[in-house]
Amino acid sequence: MSEAPITSNATVKPPQVYTLAVDAMGGDQAPDIVLAGLELAADRHPQARVLLIGDEALLRRSLMAYPKAASICDIRHAPASISMDMKPTSALRVRGSSLRMAMEVVASGEAQGVVSAGNSGAMLALAKIIVRTLPGISRPAMAAVQPSGRGDVVMLDLGANIACDSRNLVEFAVMGEAFAQAALGLSKPTIGLLNVGSEELKGDERLRQAAERLREGVLSEQFHGFVEGHDITAGTTDVVVTDGFTGNIALKTGEGALKLAFGLLKRVFQTNLITRLGYLLVRPGLERMREWIDPRRYNGALFVGLAGIVVKSHGGADGEGFAAAVDVAMDAVEHKLNDKIRHRLDQLGMLNDESTKAGISSDTAAEAQPVG
Repeated sequence: MSEAPITSNATVKPPQVYTLAVDAMGGDQAPDIVLAGLELAADRHPQARVLLIGDEALLRRSLMAYPKAASICDIRHAPASISMDMKPTSALRVRGSSLRMAMEVVASGEAQGVVSAGNSGAMLALAKIIVRTLPGISRPAMAAVQPSGRGDVVMLDLGANIACDSRNLVEFAVMGEAFAQAALGLSKPTIGLLNVGSEELKGDERLRQAAERLREGVLSEQFHGFVEGHDITAGTTDVVVTDGFTGNIALKTGEGALKLAFGLLKRVFQTNLITRLGYLLVRPGLERMREWIDPRRYNGALFVGLAGIVVKSHGGADGEGFAAAVDVAMDAVEHKLNDKIRHRLDQLGMLNDESTKAGISSDTAAEAQPVG
């Protein structure tokens, strides 16, 4: 008589699913700035579980100074890291890098998103190969929140694709809507296509084709039409859509304009005794303005259109800035951003488009080249 199989009453714990994987070795001052950011993020997101990837011995020593970060983090050793100046093609060959391992964790489903302050070109290249794009998306785009006179605005693409066709721009509009819902809390954000004029006949053929598709589709009520450069800072629409070449120039022009404005104000208030006294009177208002447009508040660009949440922090960000990038990732995870994108693509009949399965858009596609 055969014996009955031995059974156990022990409960098998399901594998840990991490909210985020964090590349601890990416950035100009890693890992200290990364850990300082996670110390702040632990207060804002105590429910999060973070897989911290990098030099284990270094991280264990460093985390002793950041007890709140330690409370939400588990460490996974990565024997290598990717330098900020490494070419994307070289970065792809570094198998044990902290950035690559973070991407692999997301691709396997062990974590829902990744945050890194590392090399942006390497990050995009690894994300496209390992995490991959969502069905129906031909190219991921870089999206971020920017300040405006009416409130915060989502803008994309900010540099992931130099040249785009009409299909890409429609995809960006879909992804921008979802990001604005997650990051800004808007149920029906308005959308504008950046152009050289607001009239319907302005711009090239790809812009006019994209506008036509948006006017005729499920986003028609939210589509404002064409917007111009000044509409970005005016907050004319909640989402501004453009190609990565134009978007990157617009972003850096805006950053330069802010530095110029504050530099000129400083020179004016240092002119003489009267202007110095005037500064004392307006100082509270200027400090409030500085806080409102503080670039640390807007740190964290999301590569939308990927099968996982991937957020790029500025390499030179401080702890507050890195915490803001974690906020972006958490908003995208908690608001199920990719589910919203899939739903819209399905409504537009773009979800299972054969032309995107090989990463090619339906119009004449130009190669995507990330810019800095």
